[in-house]
Amino acid sequence: MLKKTLSLFGIALAVNGVLIKTAAAHCPLCTIGAGTVAIGAAWLGLSAFSIGIFLGAFGLAMGLWMGKLLKKKVNLFRHQTPAIGIFSFIATILPLKQLFFDNGSIYISLSGDYGSWLNRTYYFDKFIAGGIVGGIILLISPYLSRSLSVARKGKMLPYQGIILNFLLLIIASLSFEILRWTIFSS
Repeated sequence: MLKKTLSLFGIALAVNGVLIKTAAAHCPLCTIGAGTVAIGAAWLGLSAFSIGIFLGAFGLAMGLWMGKLLKKKVNLFRHQTPAIGIFSFIATILPLKQLFFDNGSIYISLSGDYGSWLNRTYYFDKFIAGGIVGGIILLISPYLSRSLSVARKGKMLPYQGIILNFLLLIIASLSFEILRWTIFSS
């Protein structure tokens, strides 16, 4: 079932890439690349958190891309592009949540008796947490790219934005996977 769903997702992604001729919006290479890397992460058997990182970035990038394309044609309301980005993120992550279901917990013991806000066990969905991390990385990578260009006195590397974006996504995913394997192997 998972392989069939991922195959259909990959076909839809490829058809989308072929049919869309131009894009002057949020990095179409990032959008298609993040979806492709998410399929690869699932195929390699990475955790739901790592898959969520890539799918969160994909969902948000797709929404921001479509929002900017739509804004050129029709500007319906203020902050239209971020609203479409958030909607696309939610519409991508929530339906896939059942496929990549994995819960985790974290114990916080800072102050007070057990059960108080600063001393309890919090449960969370790893896929949704990964999606949020991926979305945040996607949002901060353009600012980091601009900072890198300023540091290089206005010069950009070829494909600097996409390289930086994927490097940050891969580092976040690999960091979590290494942390996961070191914790569970001991």
